[in-house]
Amino acid sequence: MNTVMSAGSSLSRPPIRVGLIGHGLSGAYFHGPLLEAAEPFRIVLVATARPESLRLRRDAPRCMAGDPICACAADDVDLIVIASPNDTHYRLGRAALEAGKHVVIDKPFALSAAEAGQLIALARSRGLLLSVFQNRRLDGDFLALKRVLRDQELGEVLLFESRWDRFKKELTPGWRNRPGPGAGLLWDLGPHLIDQALQLFGTPDRWTADLGMQRAAVDDYFEMTLWYGRMRCILSASTSVAGARPRFAAHGTLGSYVTVGVDPYEAALRSGGQPCDPAFRSRLPSMRAGRVDVDGQHHPLTIEAGRWEEFYPDVASGILDGTATENAAEHALATIAMIEAAHARPA
Repeated sequence: MNTVMSAGSSLSRPPIRVGLIGHGLSGAYFHGPLLEAAEPFRIVLVATARPESLRLRRDAPRCMAGDPICACAADDVDLIVIASPNDTHYRLGRAALEAGKHVVIDKPFALSAAEAGQLIALARSRGLLLSVFQNRRLDGDFLALKRVLRDQELGEVLLFESRWDRFKKELTPGWRNRPGPGAGLLWDLGPHLIDQALQLFGTPDRWTADLGMQRAAVDDYFEMTLWYGRMRCILSASTSVAGARPRFAAHGTLGSYVTVGVDPYEAALRSGGQPCDPAFRSRLPSMRAGRVDVDGQHHPLTIEAGRWEEFYPDVASGILDGTATENAAEHALATIAMIEAAHARPA
């Protein structure tokens, strides 16, 4: 195992050296900028077939083409960040852990509960951090929703809906829309929606899932219903909804809480925004939401954009101080088991 530094060392700690595997959307626009904005990380290696596409500002890493397995064992790397297609996550995560590296993996971090359990056990046995990039836990609308529910502003919640709709005249080509392991909408957006529901309400009494192939050769629609006593939780996503439905809608005995649209943090990153820039947060637009009381009174709310930049400092604490992280892989195991079971159930 590579020893980065001890928890009690001084402020002159050496950097956590990062090997980033994958430089598509997630690697280039999410992990790269977030790592560069977070001390004490330094990206020293990028495994990509397109070195000309590197858009890092602070770090000047070397590029490695070919099988990224080699990157997992690089001597000068302490942390491997895996931002490659879903069907590579287990293989690369296992190789990195076996090489003694700490690991962050995009969701879903494995495609079966058995594989997930193996990675968790391996990380535990080696004393290594294994974290999952559950960035949507840090969306502004989700954080606001958690506060509303915590403060019981809606009374007893009886119906909760979480929907994430997309619409394109032509579906984007690529591995997500081609039949194969880890493809389809449930593996793409399901890990976010299910994880958020489990964060809010815990393990459901029971659940059902409806998956559909409406425009693609993989599931491009799903709707899940989770039972919590008399409360119903509905999770849904579709690629065929042009008119926006509420992203979150929570209905309780004292009123309702509704948000429309998705957190602007992703759009800011995709348009070239850099969290390391001091003005980055001030340029993020706020979101609008509302609470409606039972007497019909409407309370408009302005929601601050998400705080994705908090993810990697949490990872650093886990590595340097040995503290538990909010995004430990154990927290994602139940989500993977539910998605695996949903695909296994007969239509």
